[in-house]
Amino acid sequence: MLDRRSVLLSGSALLGLAAAGIAKPSSEAAKMNALFDAFMSEALDRSPEGVTSLGLDNGARAYQKAMLGSRSLAQTAAFKALNTSQLARLKDINRSALAGLDAVNYDAVLYGLEQTDYTDRHFDYGALGAGAPYLISQLTGSYQSIPDFLDSQHQIANKSDADDYLARLTAFGTVLDEECEATRHDFGLGVVPPDFIIARALDQMTKLRSIPADKAPLTNSVARRTQAKKIRGDYAGQAARIVGEFVYPALDRQIELLRSAQPKAVHDAGVWRLKDGAAYYRASFTSQTTTSMKPEEVHKLGLDIVNDCTAQIDAIMKANGLTKGTVGQRLKAMFADPKFRYPNTDAGKDKLIRDLNLRVQQIRALLPKYFKAVPKANLVIKRVPKYIEAGAPGGYYQPASLDGKRPGTYYINLRDTAEVPSWTLPTLTYHEGIPGHHLQISIAQEAPLPLIRKVSGYTSYVEGWALYSEQLAVEMGLYKNDPWGHVGQLHDAMLRAVRLVLDSGLHAMRWSRERAIQYYSDTLGDPQSVATTEVERYCVWPGQASCYMIGKIDFLRQRDKARKALGARFDLHKFHDAVLLSGALPLAVLDKVVDDYIAKNKA
Repeated sequence: MLDRRSVLLSGSALLGLAAAGIAKPSSEAAKMNALFDAFMSEALDRSPEGVTSLGLDNGARAYQKAMLGSRSLAQTAAFKALNTSQLARLKDINRSALAGLDAVNYDAVLYGLEQTDYTDRHFDYGALGAGAPYLISQLTGSYQSIPDFLDSQHQIANKSDADDYLARLTAFGTVLDEECEATRHDFGLGVVPPDFIIARALDQMTKLRSIPADKAPLTNSVARRTQAKKIRGDYAGQAARIVGEFVYPALDRQIELLRSAQPKAVHDAGVWRLKDGAAYYRASFTSQTTTSMKPEEVHKLGLDIVNDCTAQIDAIMKANGLTKGTVGQRLKAMFADPKFRYPNTDAGKDKLIRDLNLRVQQIRALLPKYFKAVPKANLVIKRVPKYIEAGAPGGYYQPASLDGKRPGTYYINLRDTAEVPSWTLPTLTYHEGIPGHHLQISIAQEAPLPLIRKVSGYTSYVEGWALYSEQLAVEMGLYKNDPWGHVGQLHDAMLRAVRLVLDSGLHAMRWSRERAIQYYSDTLGDPQSVATTEVERYCVWPGQASCYMIGKIDFLRQRDKARKALGARFDLHKFHDAVLLSGALPLAVLDKVVDDYIAKNKA
């Protein structure tokens, strides 16, 4: 759904006007689709970054290419009022008059609005909504997102684009100060990140700030691209002046604000310690997973799956001569084994990315055997920017623009190649690229859906599909002659089970950061740096870590249900079309979609 977190951070979950090619709607459906158009327009009005991410910053919205969205307290209040209004307007639609995909669209949008409404009414902190209590952390904040946004998403083709870049660069200073205003509000309510999160964010901020303004990534981006396009003007000089006069002073103020909070920060890792923290975690978990499981259930589920994955990994290892120590110790030995490691140099990292691109080409050729709908959008693989790689996850995906001018991008963190040995790379690529995020998100963007649905960001669906894709790669035979790659796939499946244990452990059972890191490292064998980054990620995104495995289990359950119900009529191509062409959904709505698919194919 149009979650506030996406609007404020990057806008990458926004998509929207009426889609072409939808079957002739009923009068009530037509009324609903017109409402969806209005909702999208209202959201895009408030998210210039979202407009750019979607490739819509032209024509009537060209003016927004020179703007950044506000992070002020007033804007947060405006978002809350807008959600209340949209929820009331949607409930005026007669749900009983809708059928098929129209009913699915209604239910999906309604769920997101109701979840946001619940958080807005019950919690007076967390401008980003449920699942992200801290506006500034190692993973949240404009210092972390805007430099990469300006470099990778703000397109520069002519002088006007370059001038718009400078306008946005100036606005960046204002945005940093607005975040300070909102963060002071939350600090006043005792919503202060743990001390180790503040330290991690400050490390990243000071690294960004330590670069001279004339050599800053923000300056180099416009200088490099205007030179390549032969656009006249001293853009390097102008950008350096703006960075020095507007951005860096505002960044200094943000750094000082976080430093002032350090004496008050505690070491407790979970949100249980915040005002109404237990309720906030429940709301975050429900919003992120679209389920109402209890922490105790989640914890047990995670432990059970860890045991199952451990047994499978043990069997493969023993069959290939790796027998000594616990599975965690043997995985640790594999991380340390030089034969699996790319050189930790720029040349070694370039080769790693070239090898991943070859793998993407190989699996793309296999898609027609398993999928009818395949995306038109291209996929590129890039390094996570160096100035945020210390706190960034191992990999993540950025969707393509709607106009096709910017491809989908799979980012991989190469701060140290010891963290990404070759046996871990296939499953990461299947998850972030094909048949994972790139395939699913691009198909949704290209499907005949209302634009509000094309980028609905239900994490349990999106991450559940990506994890289902990792399992599908096994079924596709991609590890037939690669036992160590199969160990990597099982390691990552076990990682998602570990996340169930740690998400519930940190936020409901009051586990410490150190206990969580030790459990992670002992179970998975990952380097300490990876274990630390992952655990700290779970601390600032309560509920999100549980989405992966819960979503995967549901996709597998839906497929088993369809296969059992249809027998010989079951067609994997059609099943994949059913669950992908409907866009991202709450899991309960996905269940209805599969039931409809079964009913149609039984006829």
